[in-house]
Amino acid sequence: MAIVQPILDDKTGKRVEAQIASGGVSLSNLIFKWALLGCLLFSLLVLGVLIYDVFTDSWSVLSSRLGTFLANPTRTAADESGIFQGLRGTFWIGVFVIVFTFPVGIAAAIYLEEYARDNAFTRLINVNIRNLAGVPSVVYGILGLTVFVTLLKGVYGDVALSRGNTTTAGGLTLAILALPVVIITASEAIRAVPDSLREAAYGVGATKWEVIKSHVLPYAAPGILTGTLLSLARALGEAAPLILVGAVQGKLGPRTGFFGLDQLGEKFTAMPIVITDFAKQPGDSWQPVTAAAIVVLLLVVLGFNAVAVILRNRFEAKREG
Repeated sequence: MAIVQPILDDKTGKRVEAQIASGGVSLSNLIFKWALLGCLLFSLLVLGVLIYDVFTDSWSVLSSRLGTFLANPTRTAADESGIFQGLRGTFWIGVFVIVFTFPVGIAAAIYLEEYARDNAFTRLINVNIRNLAGVPSVVYGILGLTVFVTLLKGVYGDVALSRGNTTTAGGLTLAILALPVVIITASEAIRAVPDSLREAAYGVGATKWEVIKSHVLPYAAPGILTGTLLSLARALGEAAPLILVGAVQGKLGPRTGFFGLDQLGEKFTAMPIVITDFAKQPGDSWQPVTAAAIVVLLLVVLGFNAVAVILRNRFEAKREG
């Protein structure tokens, strides 16, 4: 068997030979490595300073009246105001994202990667999905205002109360916002599954759906879960779409239960809107309240991220076992 040698010009050949013979570390590679490490450390430093500043400002509220802060609605006095209605709205928005976006996004990714043919039409769909993932969130707010708010007018009883600006409209808007990211991350996770795994399953007589259900999805589950839950965390922190959809900026009306379904047809607010409203209030007394609301939202987002990490590690351990 003949050995094929690469054809190199004299200059390139000498440079390659010198690099092999030197056995040292390239100075440019070392500089680039330390530059990347410096950028990482600087980013972590800035993040740490911001988190420390927020926690310091919020401590007077969190340490003295955490229970009432979580249970009270928004009020005109800083020392009595709470975030109950914001937490409730954020919770139901998360429910809409989980119930609507996750099944639809994962199913779309399975179809595009496992069933759809590689042709101009599917490539056009993939390009559009990636473009939608980069669209500013305010555009999704315009979509929600035009479509969901208009469609929901009069659906829930008293039109004068909701006028279509309901929790349902806000939840559906953010569900659409998170959908492209879910499709992309799920597609990438499915694409990373080795073809040998599929071929082995086909070799023992499994059908296409059995291969997807029993082999592809369990192998891709860590990547799918990580991407979907991170997209949920992003959706929970969006404020611009909710402002356009009609989230209440200020004191909200009568208080209902946290899990009551009646609120799906009523006016709503969410944690990003509550934080924005607190931040624009005059006086220094609102600064600790704003910081405390930011800390609570950070903990909610970090909670979802922690769930993503735990589920990913669990599926990875099961896959390797």
